[in-house]
Amino acid sequence: MTETDCRCCVVGGMNRAKLLARLEERGIQLNESARTLLAHPCFELRAPESLEVLRCSLAGLGLSEGGTLPEILSAVRRSDLAPLPPDAAPYLRLALEDQEQAPDSVLSAGRAPSGALHVLTEPLSTDDEHPKGFYLRVVDGVTWLRGYRCDDEYVWPADSVFALRAADRRH
Repeated sequence: MTETDCRCCVVGGMNRAKLLARLEERGIQLNESARTLLAHPCFELRAPESLEVLRCSLAGLGLSEGGTLPEILSAVRRSDLAPLPPDAAPYLRLALEDQEQAPDSVLSAGRAPSGALHVLTEPLSTDDEHPKGFYLRVVDGVTWLRGYRCDDEYVWPADSVFALRAADRRH
């Protein structure tokens, strides 16, 4: 998907146990940061919600030099887009079956991973030691839902790609 490509994704409708079981059934791997995030109360059962999700690079958001997480959230709020709900990433991981293979096999390098789709949400914690969000990646044929950590000073590269919520177009 590019900035104009949209995908409908249903978020919610499963309790945490069922969501984790579904991820496991599909062979989706989790890192420890993802497990920490999935323990948050926002992953309890809630009514399903259909969302229009699209991908956009930071350059596409007007951040040609990249940006920090607060700058990214600010740029999204100024656009016709919005962050996704905090529980969206596992549902998006389940829905996104055609993600391309990452160009490298590096799983953790202290930087934004190549070939990743970062799911932009409001952070669940302001603590820099707590994971800030999720990203989706396929490495060596293995599908991942991974959590990431960063502080408010980390600058994401301009080519980083984020999953965002399309604005409500009913207005």
